[in-house]
Amino acid sequence: MKTPRISFEFFPPKNIESTFRLSDTVRDLAPLDPSFVSVTYGAGGTTRELTHDVVATIHKNYGLNVAAHLTCVNATRAETMEIVDNYARAGVSEIVALRGDPPKGSSGFTAHPDGFANSVELIEALATRGDMNIRVGAYPDPHPEATCDTSDVDWLKRKIDAGATSAITQFFFDAETFFRFRDKCEKAGIDAPIIPGILPIQSWSGVKKFAASCGTPVPVWLDEAYTRAERDGRDRLLSVSLATELCTELLEGGVEDLHFYTLNKTDMTRDIIHALGVTPKVTLQQVA
Repeated sequence: MKTPRISFEFFPPKNIESTFRLSDTVRDLAPLDPSFVSVTYGAGGTTRELTHDVVATIHKNYGLNVAAHLTCVNATRAETMEIVDNYARAGVSEIVALRGDPPKGSSGFTAHPDGFANSVELIEALATRGDMNIRVGAYPDPHPEATCDTSDVDWLKRKIDAGATSAITQFFFDAETFFRFRDKCEKAGIDAPIIPGILPIQSWSGVKKFAASCGTPVPVWLDEAYTRAERDGRDRLLSVSLATELCTELLEGGVEDLHFYTLNKTDMTRDIIHALGVTPKVTLQQVA
């Protein structure tokens, strides 16, 4: 089994304590030499400035290739492209282009009157610049707003045709879910890399809520397994074992890249990656 290329997702901290935790997480994972790391936006674009600050800091202080999440929510086209200008000035050349989640309490996404209507329009504008590598989201399980069985593949095809170079999937629980989606994408003529998103399960109750909100089906056997594991105090061991097994199946099926949703925590992600044979490749030299 070939050792995978890896990447990580972080989110902007909300307070002093979480700022230190993020710093520790980046410091601990950076020596594993990720091909890139991404930094998210909050729902409704609520962490726009924090995201920019975190992206710039990680890029400057740790020398990592940072892909900044960028959404269409609550911003004009000019405001959105100004953010991209700021990233470019900070030396950032990767964007994860997303439509974005609507603000909490809203009934759904509504485009700003002077903003981008969807992710495809945003990607087209980014591609016109010519100075950004554009990554996008993909959904192996049906997106909650999908209108038919082919919606998720159709939208990904539009995004790749608009100028995106690769896709990162939403998390899933079964390798076959990813393989079926990959096969559909290949049949649709999508030849860009599709990177599986891996979510180490820190809290089973939290993951179930998240899965319900994004349309990811929860297998009955998995729910039962966590019920038993939590009762016996083995839930962390179960999480590491299941994620390692999932990654192994993906790699045996031809996957070469894995993207880990870290939730700004180090230990579980690092344990899974070490089990896959990935060891520190660089000595971290933080820039003062």
